[in-house]
Amino acid sequence: MATAQSCAGSHAADPATAAQLAWWRGAVIYQIYPRSFRDTNGDGIGDLAGIADGLDYIADLGVDGIWISPFFTSPMKDFGYDVADYCGIDPSFGTFADFDRIIEKAHRLGLKVIIDQVYSHTSDEHAWFAESRADRTNPKADWYVWADPKPDGSPPSNWQSVFGGSAWQWDGPRKQYYLHNFLTSQPDLNVHNRDVQDALLDVARFWLARGVDGFRLDALNFSMHDPDLRDNPPSGVPMEQVTRPFDMQVKQFNQSHPDITGFLERIRATIDEFPGRFTVAEVGGPEPLAEMKAFTEGGKRLDSAYNFDFLYAPRLTAPLVRASLSQWSDEPGEGWPSWAFSNHDAPRAVTRWTLDGDMARAARLNLLLLLSLRGNPIIYQGEELGLPQGEVAFEDLLDPEAIANWPHTLGRDGARTPMPWAANAPQAGFSSANRTWLKLDPVHTGFAVDSQAADPASTLGYARQLLAARRRYPALVHGAITLLDAPEDILAFLRHGESGEVLCVFNLGEAPGHWSPPADLGPFQLIATESTVDTGGALAQDMAPGTGYWAVVAGS
Repeated sequence: MATAQSCAGSHAADPATAAQLAWWRGAVIYQIYPRSFRDTNGDGIGDLAGIADGLDYIADLGVDGIWISPFFTSPMKDFGYDVADYCGIDPSFGTFADFDRIIEKAHRLGLKVIIDQVYSHTSDEHAWFAESRADRTNPKADWYVWADPKPDGSPPSNWQSVFGGSAWQWDGPRKQYYLHNFLTSQPDLNVHNRDVQDALLDVARFWLARGVDGFRLDALNFSMHDPDLRDNPPSGVPMEQVTRPFDMQVKQFNQSHPDITGFLERIRATIDEFPGRFTVAEVGGPEPLAEMKAFTEGGKRLDSAYNFDFLYAPRLTAPLVRASLSQWSDEPGEGWPSWAFSNHDAPRAVTRWTLDGDMARAARLNLLLLLSLRGNPIIYQGEELGLPQGEVAFEDLLDPEAIANWPHTLGRDGARTPMPWAANAPQAGFSSANRTWLKLDPVHTGFAVDSQAADPASTLGYARQLLAARRRYPALVHGAITLLDAPEDILAFLRHGESGEVLCVFNLGEAPGHWSPPADLGPFQLIATESTVDTGGALAQDMAPGTGYWAVVAGS
């Protein structure tokens, strides 16, 4: 069993060279959801040993690093995002020896290791919360967000939880309400409190000293609230367009407090004690750009941020991509964006964005686009296989959000079903257990790794070739980007740098399109399309819907 280890007393790593400090710029990150990646002990739950075993597969894919979702001690009511011990490993995932093996093997294979940090809330089983709720005078009394009821006994404000209902929960021992932006079992930390910040920074040092190469910071804009507890105004969104009360408010006061940036500067100072590390923030909400830029401004906060522009988009359109790309100008002091089309919180993109039933083509087009964007592409496990959203029956659902909103959303469980490794093995090679924590979708066995690995024409074979091609053209990794004039459904841009230029063009509409590059550019030859890599040949001006290409100046 993995035991808790002290978060204090860590020491900084040796200095790194200036070149090493920028390894993350343009790096491709592969997200691992541990519960569903690979099970080695037969309990039906993926584990750290399974991640270590799968690192060869990930390295062969051609990515630069991995991001591991939470594996910390937790009651698993939100499957690890309810942390009960920031410096402990949950026994269901393994031990510190297993984690150290991941670090050692990943680094030997040339992979960086990024882990989640959840600084906005903990589990109600965390020792900090147990002490905080005991009374109003203990040393941690102000470590969480507590407030008295209104005179009529109702909650202190109208704030709503992401998972439905009031964001306030009455607590008998304190005779106060506590704030929970998510589940009632996930009380919000009072990150305004500098002692809380100090404790969280000690957590960061603990894992940095253990060898991790950076952090993905979860739900970061929820980490501070309005101390005056003012009511949120209504959003005005029509009832038929919402699935939860949370969407009926402008989240003006329960999140996105301006003091968050001061805490980020403290995080950055801590990170800088360990040169060469990387930080990327998750920034949700309907208008995340200002926060993303504030969180990454001036080289004194975080390195990168991503939002939900694509994660919940029902359609992939050229106007959507143009709008997202145009928000980042590469001006001095501006941060570096990251991009994700799928992850553990959102229905898989290939299911959301396939219009004509050709999922294989859609999966390849998604990869072609994702890997051409200026920023850090994040590939979610199974995306390289073209894995669609898993079908999960209501009686098998575990995600509290999916259960509460059934059947109006696809929920999160369908993106979290087990990874298929072997088409003809029990549980598709994920586990030897008779039952896995989420049931495997039988359709997914047809996408198994072993059925695609030897076929260069498969989605996996295409992903490997495309990632290799991206490495051959540095402009695609860290070059600038220039959007080109094109019809509404055609997305066209140049990635360019000292090493040359790559022209990237996509027809994201539902009808054939016509486009050719400006006369002063080119002539170009193809290096990749949505169906193949290293194609050669001239560009076609007529593009079928759902197609795209990369091209370079002929002879370069």
